Amino acid sequence: MNNTKSSTLTQRFLDKLEYAGNKLPDPAMIFVIALVLTWVASALLAPVQFTETDPRTVVRDAAGQITSSSPIRIQNMLSPEKLTIFLSRMVKTFTEFPPLGVVLVAMLGVAVAEHTGFINAGIKYLLRITPRKMLTPMLVLVAIISHSAGDTGYVLVIPLGGIVFAAAGRHPVAGIAAAFAGVSGGFSATFLPSGLDPLLQGFTQSAAQIIDPSRTVNPLCNWYFMGGSSLLIVLAAWFLTDRVIEPRLRHLPVDGDTPPSDLHNLTDPERRGFWAGMGTFLLLTALLALAAAPAGSPLRAKDGALTSHGSPLMESIVPLIAIFFLLPGVVHGYVAGTVKSHRDVVQGMAKAMGGLGYYLVMAFCAAQFTYVFRESNVGALIAIEGASFLKSLQLHGSVIIVGIILLSMVVNILIGSASAKWALLGPIFVPMLMQLGLSPELTQAAYRIGDSSTNIITPLLPYFPLIVVYCQRYSKTTGIGTLISTMLPYSILFAITWTTLLMVWWALGLPLGLQASYTP
Repeated sequence: MNNTKSSTLTQRFLDKLEYAGNKLPDPAMIFVIALVLTWVASALLAPVQFTETDPRTVVRDAAGQITSSSPIRIQNMLSPEKLTIFLSRMVKTFTEFPPLGVVLVAMLGVAVAEHTGFINAGIKYLLRITPRKMLTPMLVLVAIISHSAGDTGYVLVIPLGGIVFAAAGRHPVAGIAAAFAGVSGGFSATFLPSGLDPLLQGFTQSAAQIIDPSRTVNPLCNWYFMGGSSLLIVLAAWFLTDRVIEPRLRHLPVDGDTPPSDLHNLTDPERRGFWAGMGTFLLLTALLALAAAPAGSPLRAKDGALTSHGSPLMESIVPLIAIFFLLPGVVHGYVAGTVKSHRDVVQGMAKAMGGLGYYLVMAFCAAQFTYVFRESNVGALIAIEGASFLKSLQLHGSVIIVGIILLSMVVNILIGSASAKWALLGPIFVPMLMQLGLSPELTQAAYRIGDSSTNIITPLLPYFPLIVVYCQRYSKTTGIGTLISTMLPYSILFAITWTTLLMVWWALGLPLGLQASYTP
């Protein structure tokens, strides 16, 4: 009886949240409104003299002593000079918007693979070997694995989640939600090293050396804990998707694209085309492995690493994804008879690009807002003031860890980049907790939990508008409120269970990762 009442209250809350959220302006207009508010805030705060140090301006000598620093300052983005710069680089701001290139380039290859039927044939094989009830954990697991390839999960795994669920007779938006939860909500949870590890480690080590100039941090200092976290994310997303999210989505009509018919049986041409495509995929994989194997391979970074942040291989992930779908898709198409000439291939690409018109409008608005928000230092001020307040409370170490997670969750709603936030918060959090007897590795793990948990509920996430577009492909009434209300249970459960896991991990003294400790 109590469970039913609780479920009803939760349902009513999510319904009201969805209703209110869908009354919000279009996502593109939200970015425009946020842009105007940032302009006004920057003009009002620019004259204020803040005393808090901007950690990005701190310069230290070899002994770790501060030689120079500057307080945080808000830039008036409505000044004639700043407005001129804003207008002069508006096109560049749009074309350099990080998600834009990822989406457009990766989509070229994925579109061909979908247009020729290669992806549908692969899904048929997947449905033959995967029980219907195991689709959710399998999808979330694939989403987590995609972290090693950077942001490509947003343009590859998430739309495939909708296709797979639709093909299995399940609600496609539930598939998109499960994949989104794995790709973005569990962004730091992975058992495979990713480019995020060395990226965060660099900031953590620099911050740790404020207290101890000889202190080093291993890039995989959170590997064991994040590997264990991946199992937690799979289980939590599996439970929510099947027990809460999909039943709730029954009221959402599927009135957009319908899945191809007869997705459980392969025709002979499809079977031949699929294995020809898979053969091409394996050949490409072998060629890439041979190219990367030599110690002097141009795909390696200067230190010889293949997967370190900034290595040529990692920088080439997006075009490689496009090629690894484009060529097998073309081969499948010719063998299966779904492609007659190169014009059919180009048509597949054009069809995909045509469907991204709405996203391009939102991306343009998001890019302009992101630029002004970053350059004004308004987001940096919020992060620094929040960290200073947390420090002033002088709480117990374990409570501070929880506080860092909560503050990271709040700041994440305003600043989407994980590295940008840690560049601001790390120099404050890491030294502060080292003085309390807590290690940089533990502090970084706490930050990564907070950073990931709220990715899926902020419209300011650069990829958030793209997820709305994915949902509207199947249900044209989907809005911001629908997506936020759908993802909020994931966000809450991830934050609670992930924080609990860290506390249990800490209490048991389990290693966080390579060369990691709980004390400075």
